[in-house]
Amino acid sequence: MKLSARIAAPAVALVLAGLTATACGAPQTSDTGAKKDEKTGTLRVWLFQEVGNKPKEKVVDAAVAGFRKTHEDAKVEIEYIPVETRAQRVKAAFNDPKSAPDLIEYGNTDTAGYVKDGGLADVSAEFAAWDDAEDTDPTAKESVTVDGKVYGAPLFVGVRALYYRTDVFADLGIKAPKSQAELISTAKKIHKEKPDLYGLAVGGAYTYGAMPFIWANGGELADGSGSAYKAAINSDKARKGIEAYTSLFGDTNCPAAKCAAMGGNATVTAFAAGKAAMAVGGDFSHTAVEAGTVRGKYAVVPLPGLAEGSVAPAFAGGNNIGVLRSTGHRTLAVDLMKALTGKETQAKMFDAMGFLPTYTDVRADAAKREPFVAPFVTTLGSGTKFVPASPAWGQIDSSLILPTMFQEIVSGRKDVAKASDDAAKKMDAAFADAG
Repeated sequence: MKLSARIAAPAVALVLAGLTATACGAPQTSDTGAKKDEKTGTLRVWLFQEVGNKPKEKVVDAAVAGFRKTHEDAKVEIEYIPVETRAQRVKAAFNDPKSAPDLIEYGNTDTAGYVKDGGLADVSAEFAAWDDAEDTDPTAKESVTVDGKVYGAPLFVGVRALYYRTDVFADLGIKAPKSQAELISTAKKIHKEKPDLYGLAVGGAYTYGAMPFIWANGGELADGSGSAYKAAINSDKARKGIEAYTSLFGDTNCPAAKCAAMGGNATVTAFAAGKAAMAVGGDFSHTAVEAGTVRGKYAVVPLPGLAEGSVAPAFAGGNNIGVLRSTGHRTLAVDLMKALTGKETQAKMFDAMGFLPTYTDVRADAAKREPFVAPFVTTLGSGTKFVPASPAWGQIDSSLILPTMFQEIVSGRKDVAKASDDAAKKMDAAFADAG
C-alpha cells in the first residue's frame, strides 16, 4: 500500500516503505449490504490526509465539481482522515453502516482484508463497462481484484528503482550496474574505495526493498490464491534471493549493526544525506532526495535483475478508491469513484502530487513531461509483482515476519535455511487464521 507519493515526513515515509496496513478485523454485523440505491442526497468520502494536502484538495475539488455538473441533485462531503487512524476508522465504518462513508481511499494491500470483512462493494460490471478502465495497468487492476471480482478503482501506483550518485561513480570510473551480481559487486567496490559511504544502503526492515531480489531469482512469497495460499519464502529460488539481499549486510557494504534495523525511509534518508552511493527508492522518494545534499549529483535507473540488462520485478504499491457495500447511493458512488480515479483526475494528481497514474497512456505522457519518471515507467512496463491477495497479508506484514527473517540472518543468529523455514511456518499460520 502506498499512502503518499512524497516522503516529506518520517511517518509517511515509513508507511511508504511497507505500503501496508494491518487489515481490519471482521465486522460483527452479519450483513452490511445496502437495501436501496438513492439517486439524490449526500455522498460522504474519506480520503487520506497527505503531507502538504492542499494540492490534492484542489484536484479532488475539481473532480467533484465535474461530477456535480451531471449529478445536480447529489452533494459531496470530503473528509481527509489521518493515515495513522485509518484502520480503526474503517473497522468502525464496516461495523456501523449508518455512520459509514460511501467511498474510501485505501491502500492496495488492504483489498483482500477489506473484502473479507465485507466492507467493499463488488463493482466488476461497472468497471468492465468503463472506457477509462481499458487502459488500466494490469498490476493496478490486480490490486483491486479478489477472486476475479473488482472492488474499486486504482488511484495511483508506486514502484522502486535504483538511485545512484553520479559524482561518486564518475570519481571511481564506474557505470550504473546492469545485473544483480554487478550491483552487489559495485556496492562492495564503492565501500572499499570510500569506507565512509554505504555502497548500497540496505535495511533489514526494508521488506519491499528486498522483494525484488527474491522475485528476480524466481522466488515467490507464497503460492496459491484466495484462502489457499501457502508460503514459498523457503523455496530454493526464494532462498537465492534472500542470500543475494543479505550478502549486502556486513563490513563490506552496509554494517549489520547499523543497517539491520533500517527500513525504507532510513535507506532513502541515508542516500539523500550523502551517506550512501546507492539506494533502492520509489518514485515517491524523489522529493526527499531533491531536498537532500545529493541534489544535482544523482540519477535513477531500473533496479537490475539477474541477466545483464534485465529489470528486477518491483512491488507495485499504490492506493485505490472503493465503494462501501453499505452505501445507500451505489450508482452515484460508483460514478463519483470514476470521477475521482479517471484519466483526467489522475493526470492532474500527477502534476499536483507526483502520484504515478495507473493508466498506461496517461503515465507515458507524464514521463514525457517529467524525465525523472522514466525509470519507474520502465520498471512498471517490465513487469511488477504484488503481495499475496489474502487477508492474511496484513497480519504477516504487521507481525514483521519477513523483517525478522532478514535480521536473524544478517545478525548471524540463523542461517538462510532455518530463518526462511521459520518465516514460512509463521506465514502459513497467518494464512490458516485468515481462513
